[in-house]
Amino acid sequence: MTTIQWFPGHMAKARRQVTEKLTLVDIVFELVDARIPLSSRNPILDELIGEKPRIVILNKSDLADAALVQKWVAYFNKQGISAVPIVAQEGIGMKKVMSEAKRLLKPKFDRMAAQGRKPRAIRAMSIGIPNVGKSTLINRFVKKNIAKTGNRPGVTKAQQWLRLNKELDLLDTPGILWPKFEDPETGKKLALTGAIKDTILQLDDIALYGIERLQKNYPENLAARYNLSAAELALTPPELLMLISERRGFREDYSRAAEMIIYEIRNGKVGRYTLDTLPSTPLSETGEK
Repeated sequence: MTTIQWFPGHMAKARRQVTEKLTLVDIVFELVDARIPLSSRNPILDELIGEKPRIVILNKSDLADAALVQKWVAYFNKQGISAVPIVAQEGIGMKKVMSEAKRLLKPKFDRMAAQGRKPRAIRAMSIGIPNVGKSTLINRFVKKNIAKTGNRPGVTKAQQWLRLNKELDLLDTPGILWPKFEDPETGKKLALTGAIKDTILQLDDIALYGIERLQKNYPENLAARYNLSAAELALTPPELLMLISERRGFREDYSRAAEMIIYEIRNGKVGRYTLDTLPSTPLSETGEK
């Protein structure tokens, strides 16, 4: 598989704008994909955010391995980073995000009250990679569609301030990837979960990667979805792609079969899964903060 890179011009502009606007916010909501909690954390954000309070929000937690979601929350908490699993599409976990934001910002707002300043809404910035659910999160907070959404990366192109309710003003930002993935595996994970535009990908390669990972870690999911025997599960990923293609009536149209498999993996049709492995070293030792 060729190395995957995607860094459109609007992302470079967004990076500059994030730096400029950070002084205006109290807290950062860093959205990550619960299926790839580390691979979907933009490594440049630590540098940009610095010591600003933040909450790592693990979105799409209903698509991730349930047991591992809780382990990832515990992992982040152990590093001193607040983490909250949510399902933005269903509005699950939103109250927890707000209560955690209030907890983290209580000292600041107490100081403001002591200085005689009037109470105001929390000012937050939403940051994350493309297609991680930032606009869906906003719409769930406000309970109506005020932010444009789409199940594809790159929908949000510009920053926008949104008054969500009397308690929260939120600055929505475009999804920001980074110029170069140091680990090629990261690009594959981002591609499989939908953070990179399909038009620049070799979909056959991404489907084969997805099959390989499911064979290794979630064979029961693969077997249940595609009615595979134990012997068939032992086939190579290319052989399985051909078999699934035939069973789904695509004959030798492997591109269509690959597209179908990717869609089903992304949307939970092949069961819940997590691609990232919990590190054995703290974030501070792996280049994160």
